[in-house]
Amino acid sequence: MKAFLGTILKLSIALIILGYISLIVYALLPLEETPTKELAAKEDLFIEINGYNIRYREYLAAKESSPNLILIHGFGNNLSSWRSITPILSEVYNIYILDLLGFGLSDKPTDYDYSNANQAETVSELAEALNLDSFIVGGHSLGGAIAFHVAMNNQKTKGLILFNPGIINTGVPEFARYLNLIFPFARVSAKQFADRDFREEFLKRSYHDPSIVDEQVMDDIMLGARSEGYLTGTTSMLNKFYDANEAELMHKVKNPTLIVFGVEDRNKSMEEALELKNGFKNSKLELIKDAGHYVHEESPVIVSESIIQEMFFLIEQS
Repeated sequence: MKAFLGTILKLSIALIILGYISLIVYALLPLEETPTKELAAKEDLFIEINGYNIRYREYLAAKESSPNLILIHGFGNNLSSWRSITPILSEVYNIYILDLLGFGLSDKPTDYDYSNANQAETVSELAEALNLDSFIVGGHSLGGAIAFHVAMNNQKTKGLILFNPGIINTGVPEFARYLNLIFPFARVSAKQFADRDFREEFLKRSYHDPSIVDEQVMDDIMLGARSEGYLTGTTSMLNKFYDANEAELMHKVKNPTLIVFGVEDRNKSMEEALELKNGFKNSKLELIKDAGHYVHEESPVIVSESIIQEMFFLIEQS
């Protein structure tokens, strides 16, 4: 019996080692990447910030006095996430949307600090480069946490808009964050997110109405994974652990804050929505029915009308 158990143990160890070697081989296989400029559309603009190229687009309102609004996408996404609301909002706001470093068609450096606070600093530097005297900043999911840091630290910020933000609950399991610190799991995760079928299935789980995730949505979202530097840059991003404890800092934001919350979000509860409302003292909470995590994509008209209606609240002196 003892010899049998010893054989089983040896076989188990051998299988684990074989599986780990297979994982390394999979991780090290290269991905086909395309030069960024070949993937850019005619409306794409690029600007250099601290030596890194950032893709952005601008949609300017007719009135010169219109308030400026910067919108920041969530994890694994890019500026196309705002496709449905920019045509409506640009009637009254000057809209600026961007790809964060590491995403979309912006550069994906391996030596960049991808923490939310540093990404927010880069967004602030972008606003400075665009000569924005003041602005409202909004963000979805991860972008909401980054927008929060912008509002907390940039005095030119008038108001803050949060779309199901990753401030209290990031939606990333703790074990996954630690696992990516071990070679080669960060690179394996990066390769998974470069797989169109995996991304589509993953993305659809975040929508109340998954039929919204059509071929055009997938074409747009996969741009980042096709661009040069994706694999090394995303691996570097995932291979770092940032513990910001942002929920403890909400009271530091004095700006008027509009929280737009899709109530059908499978990973975020009403309790979280109310905690956000109570954490940001000068805030309003808009609950959007029949919308999940991507509230601005599932209910673009309702969300846009809310942001337009609350314009004077968002630009009031805090």
